[in-house]
Amino acid sequence: MSTGVPDRVELLRFSSAEELAAAVAARWVETLARRVDPAENHTVALPGGRIAAGFFAKVVSLIRERQVSIAGVHFFWGDERCVPPDSAESNFAPALAGLLSPLNVAPDQIHRIRGEADPVFALAEADAELCRVASLNADGMPVLDLVLLGMGEDGHVASLFPNAFPRAVAARVPFMHVTDSPKPPPGRISLSYAALAAAREVWVLASGKGKEAALRASLSSAGTTPLARVIGSRLTTRIFTDIVI
Repeated sequence: MSTGVPDRVELLRFSSAEELAAAVAARWVETLARRVDPAENHTVALPGGRIAAGFFAKVVSLIRERQVSIAGVHFFWGDERCVPPDSAESNFAPALAGLLSPLNVAPDQIHRIRGEADPVFALAEADAELCRVASLNADGMPVLDLVLLGMGEDGHVASLFPNAFPRAVAARVPFMHVTDSPKPPPGRISLSYAALAAAREVWVLASGKGKEAALRASLSSAGTTPLARVIGSRLTTRIFTDIVI
């Protein structure tokens, strides 16, 4: 592992966003292919952001090519904007078009966050649905098998932004309502730090220009970015990146 990379991080470097997306897709599809019982529940939280489209396309291609079963795979989201599901700002819309519909995923395996609903209702429903499907740890927190996250220019992940401390860090619920996102729209529902800490695996797809400083800060032992806080809460976080630092 490279000097300066925390022991808690596995850093995987790529030369392009396309190569990165292909590698993440291949690793996840291989995980699905190796399941002993293909029908056993596998819970995944999907990412938003620009890198997601390429990732979705590669997953669809590999699953079709290898004829990997997606029975038992339950799809959640790391975050959602408080908008209708067909909005251009929705994280659900590109996942539906690029991944779920092409794979003919059964409706009962899709657990979207209802961004168009009253946030209090949407938050309660998201918490209950994740707790219903995922196993719970000793603290009662649902344990996602895999969380896929993008990273923003300020080091934010999901909809956990730097301006949300310390309220977000203190939240002991699976999802939290974000009312003051510095990026529009301001209203969002996001996985909490506690849920990210509890997940079996967290893979970060850190891609794009203008993010060098955020990634360096996130990998610093003194880092205080949202991604740094996620890293500090876990034994291992895997970061796939095309960013040169």
